[in-house]
Amino acid sequence: MPNVTIIVPCYNEQDTIGHLLEAVYGQTYPRSELEVVIADGNSTDLTRQQIGLFQREHPDLTVRVVENAQRNIPAGLNRALQAAQGEVIVRLDAHSIPLPDYVARCVSVLHAGRGDSVGGIWEILPGGEGWLAKSIAAAAAHPLGAGDAQYRIGGQAQAVDTVPFGAFRRSLVERIGYFNEKLLTNEDYEFNVRIRQSGGTVWLDPCIRSSYFARPDLVSLWRQYWRYGYWKAKMLKRNPRTLRWRQAIPPLFVSSLVILSLAGLWLPVLRWLLAFEVLLYTLLLLGAAFMIARKVRYWPFLIGIPLAFLVMHLAWGSSFLLGSIRHD
Repeated sequence: MPNVTIIVPCYNEQDTIGHLLEAVYGQTYPRSELEVVIADGNSTDLTRQQIGLFQREHPDLTVRVVENAQRNIPAGLNRALQAAQGEVIVRLDAHSIPLPDYVARCVSVLHAGRGDSVGGIWEILPGGEGWLAKSIAAAAAHPLGAGDAQYRIGGQAQAVDTVPFGAFRRSLVERIGYFNEKLLTNEDYEFNVRIRQSGGTVWLDPCIRSSYFARPDLVSLWRQYWRYGYWKAKMLKRNPRTLRWRQAIPPLFVSSLVILSLAGLWLPVLRWLLAFEVLLYTLLLLGAAFMIARKVRYWPFLIGIPLAFLVMHLAWGSSFLLGSIRHD
């Protein structure tokens, strides 16, 4: 019986699933004590064929596929958990590439008793070719795009609110329950909230590292952050005490734009206040983009990074407001 099960929710990931499986195959953790359970949401591309090819070429690593008929992430995680045989669960994503010692370090930190759920740092990679994809990846790793999320911007080993790809003992699920299938996004954050509410600890170790592919274009970035904001609001309705300052800023910013725009129709002074706010915001984005571009000597960032920040903030803030007032 394997000691570790890696669970992966998956849907139409033909371009990245092979990279993930190769990275898992290259882990330093003993292959005989490792299995992979992929919960596939009836992919319509070549994802299943890619998995099948890998299984035939690497018979010494157990890779199993289970069906995720609901075709969403929390349901996929739960189907994979139900099929898992390992004592330790490591959650990964089809867009991720764990470093070779990822599993070994997760197991070591768990056994050391640092946390009930442990994880590490993301290195965010471009999800496509060209200056815009590179800009989106750079923006997603910057505090203006990630807030104070330590797993994106880096930090020392410490207890945190959440980690992106948590590793935990199977017995933890028996204590706090499965992932919440009513939250189509932010299910991992809510899972970690329940860990902390039960008296447990979520631990970030910067030596645990993985790469993650950002969205390749502004449209997919908008959709991603729209989901993030909407379901964050739904999660906070259930757990209002977990609200953090970084989560409040985008909806407050969007609210101020709407209020000042409408009120400015009657009060000219508010139009000047709106113009001043937009000017300050623009300078902030351009200033951050300039610092990043100068550091890496890549000047297309001067255009791409402000655009990425703008999409992140507006999509997240708008959908958060919608999620806060909408009952579903």
